Amino acid sequence: MDRSRTQFDILGHLPALQRYAWTLTRDWVEAEDLVHDALVQAYEGLGTFREDGDLRRWLFSVLHNTFINKKRSLKAHAARVERAAELADTSAQASQESHLRLAQVRAALLSLPEEQRSALHLVAIEGMPYQEAASTLGIPVGTLMSRLGRARAALRALEGEAPSNVVPFRRLGGIDDAG
Repeated sequence: MDRSRTQFDILGHLPALQRYAWTLTRDWVEAEDLVHDALVQAYEGLGTFREDGDLRRWLFSVLHNTFINKKRSLKAHAARVERAAELADTSAQASQESHLRLAQVRAALLSLPEEQRSALHLVAIEGMPYQEAASTLGIPVGTLMSRLGRARAALRALEGEAPSNVVPFRRLGGIDDAG
């Protein structure tokens, strides 16, 4: 048998990996998933394994680190869900006028050319600073500012065409050009 193949015998370590995974998770289904994820990680990180290294120790290390990373990820996800629930509890259903106004703003935003729409979205909706938005779009800051100016001017022009009972657009990020 090929010597390099016997040195990298993962199948021989599976029972021990499964037992350790069960000890960590205390659930056989989760343990199986953990072993699977760890073996995928091991395969992807095969280049980090030294030929003269201890395969068993390396596999257990990969398994342990995969468990810790999953645990952290689940904890972070739970915190995000909890925070979202807190925000949801304080929100109120929008009135029919708000729904209508939101639809009008959405339609106006979607009527802009893609370059202006993407620039306005990053700055006004995502709250990105000009430099970050320009970098994201792969354009100079001056070009971004020009696109924002044209987008705001187009939205103001659309607002001028709106019926008199419609509330005017509020500030859409950056400097409030409306005064």
